[in-house]
Amino acid sequence: MTDHILVTGSAGRVGQAAVKGLVAAGLPVVGFDMRPTPGLPVDRSIVGTLADGTRFDKIAAGARCIIHLAATPDDARYPRGPAPDDADNFESELVPNNIVGTYRVMEAARKGGVPRVILASTGQVIFGQLQAGRIPVRGDTPPEPRYLYACTKVFLEALGRAYSREHGIEVMAVRLGWCPRPGQEEEIRQSDLGPDVYLSPADAGRFFVAAVTVANVPPFSILYATSRPAKRLLYDLSETTRVTGYVPQETWPTGLSDY
Repeated sequence: MTDHILVTGSAGRVGQAAVKGLVAAGLPVVGFDMRPTPGLPVDRSIVGTLADGTRFDKIAAGARCIIHLAATPDDARYPRGPAPDDADNFESELVPNNIVGTYRVMEAARKGGVPRVILASTGQVIFGQLQAGRIPVRGDTPPEPRYLYACTKVFLEALGRAYSREHGIEVMAVRLGWCPRPGQEEEIRQSDLGPDVYLSPADAGRFFVAAVTVANVPPFSILYATSRPAKRLLYDLSETTRVTGYVPQETWPTGLSDY
């Protein structure tokens, strides 16, 4: 298996949106997740985990691009209590899945000669900037992470930058907008930020197709991916458009039921 687009976390909310968009664009997609990936044939839907680094190295070898979405998500409700109340366990979940997992993806890319990796980050890494009203936030703005989950994504971005510099891999770290789980509609509606940072499934697909297929990208870039803001532009999308050509087409709540 060579020249494929390997998507980790392909059975998740964002993963399924990415796979759907990539397949519709006629790209050779391979999914990798703990469960089968909807929309892919059996031979293109690989069940496994990043804990088995040797197996993942073989799957990644020769890929055209890796889209790394697999992670322990931050699905706690907003607004939340004090930061230590975050639901995710740092040592048992976030470190092995978000930190070690990202390292294994970058190592697989290095060993397997993968020229491009797209890493899923989060807008939570600039949470402090948003709270202070310093908007729209650019990709080169220093991070002010929300808490532990966001800190793992700061690491992800730094690791991507290091592998790009040291090993010549093209890396895009994309700070994804809010991709809601079922039942979060009212939570987003009541949020000051939610409708402006929403990312619809179709726009997610458009972004990943653009990021995979565009030529002549910078060695490393930090980008934002959202749909069109309902009222205020909170994330600066100009660099995303410049690097990938992506322009969002939808606005909250379009596509919500498709997640």
